[in-house]
Amino acid sequence: MKSCRLIQGLGLEDDVKTDPQSFIRANTSILVPPHVPEIRLHLADGAHDLWLKTEDELEEIGLPPPFWAFAWAGGQGLSRYILDHPGEVAGKTVLDFASGSGLVAIAARLAGASHVLAADIDPWAGTAVRLNAAENATALDFIGEDLIGRMIDAEVVLAGDVFYDRDFADRLVPWFRMLAEAGRVVLVGDPGRAYLPKDRLEQCATYQVPVTRALEDSEVKKTTVWRFSAK
Repeated sequence: MKSCRLIQGLGLEDDVKTDPQSFIRANTSILVPPHVPEIRLHLADGAHDLWLKTEDELEEIGLPPPFWAFAWAGGQGLSRYILDHPGEVAGKTVLDFASGSGLVAIAARLAGASHVLAADIDPWAGTAVRLNAAENATALDFIGEDLIGRMIDAEVVLAGDVFYDRDFADRLVPWFRMLAEAGRVVLVGDPGRAYLPKDRLEQCATYQVPVTRALEDSEVKKTTVWRFSAK
């Protein structure tokens, strides 16, 4: 079975107080994201209270907010687009930025990408990506460094649901613009987050993505896949 390889010698568990693999297995179930039924992930559902834990409870076990435990609308929409339009990634090298569960990275690999690097600064995401890659028999690499501002070797950069915070968006926009100007394809999946820079985007596709009311303001989120423009 293929799985996920850690690169650049990053120690995913150096700063955590609980064994991530054991915790993830105990606090998630193998579920199918409703908009991407081809993929199976370790996800929290109604039987788990991960998102309801207080910050103090999370800190006690050394757990950052568990974004990796949910299939967010932006990631589901972007994954659907990649699987339905494999020519975007087939035979190409891909970076899945802010990978979380690894959903988009796995979709890219299934769509025929020659190499996929999943990136996320949350050390728990590295374990989640590894477990989910194994569940889907896909080969991924993972890096836990902050890549914003760096030139990326990958031909395609994928980012699902990343424009939820103003400060984060302010860092991402010039970086994505730099990458697009350098000839990289930058595709973003977004369910209408407040800080999406629409003036720099070209629409590729729109989906109605089922989500959980525990995390969103509705049971279905209109999610658009955008191509970042170099202009």
